[in-house]
Amino acid sequence: MSKKSVIGITMGDAAGVGPEIIVKSLQYEQVYDQSHPIVIGDAKMLERAADVLKKDIVIKKIDGNADFTDTKFGEIACYDLDLLPADLPYGQVSAQAGDAAFQYLKTAINLANEGKIDAICTAPLNKEALHKGGHNYPGHTEILAELTGTKEFSMMLSSPKLKVIHVTTHVGLLDAINMINPERVYNVIRLAHETLSKSGVNQPKIGVCGINPHAGENGLFGYGEEEEKIIPAVERAKAEGINVEGPLPADTLFFRAQRGDFDIVVAMYHDQGHGPIKVLGLEAGVNITVGLPIIRTSVDHGTAFDIAGKGIVDERSMLEALRQAIELAPEK
Repeated sequence: MSKKSVIGITMGDAAGVGPEIIVKSLQYEQVYDQSHPIVIGDAKMLERAADVLKKDIVIKKIDGNADFTDTKFGEIACYDLDLLPADLPYGQVSAQAGDAAFQYLKTAINLANEGKIDAICTAPLNKEALHKGGHNYPGHTEILAELTGTKEFSMMLSSPKLKVIHVTTHVGLLDAINMINPERVYNVIRLAHETLSKSGVNQPKIGVCGINPHAGENGLFGYGEEEEKIIPAVERAKAEGINVEGPLPADTLFFRAQRGDFDIVVAMYHDQGHGPIKVLGLEAGVNITVGLPIIRTSVDHGTAFDIAGKGIVDERSMLEALRQAIELAPEK
């Protein structure tokens, strides 16, 4: 039987619900049965979250010299960076919290590179706070890619009924259309194929969205984007033996995929892919960055500033993100 993996959980923006969903998720004994969870953040923020949630739990501060496999149910091991004040306001954009969220992730990447943790599971950060803190990235995915030197990567959203991988993500719609090209579409198709194949899916069925309504309907809509940007990529992938079909109308492709016709959908831009996943339920969605040398999963929701500090956040997306991090982590 393989040894349990060490999962590094980054706190995200502590002015949001990150500390609360972490504390709530680490109240489930099965997480400890299956892994060694290590929180990377500020211990005082976890203590504050435990008070809000009325949870009697020990927060154990650790550093890089600690044994990361010395974890037990009933206490939370926190690699304590001690970056934030105890009275950090809830629900407010803060440069200090934005910078701290970046430092938590950077530390987790370093720990993964050193072999001390086997996968990273991230709580949400706030992009405005991240930028105010001096880190001009669109989100977690781009930080992870830059700090690991990864050139080809993509965001994959996974739920029990539907998986979606994106050609573009955190850019405006006009910029997204300009950024789509046959090379990028092909690389995302290939990443989808490789990711599902490694997870045990034999010859995964991949459906590729069009850009325009009805996938352009043979030039009726748009300016030939499907013919120029997507069809060459699909034909190249098919020639390599990848089981891919497209471009297909997005309005029916997602229905067909959740029905079981496809194992994964390649979405062209952020809302095209995110909308269907979130309709199926925020509590079930998980964000996975594919193409990295490090396994990374995340909740598929934001910092929820409006309910931070109220103790009412739903932890199910974090539990699912932890489950998939444990499942995807390399065996020891």
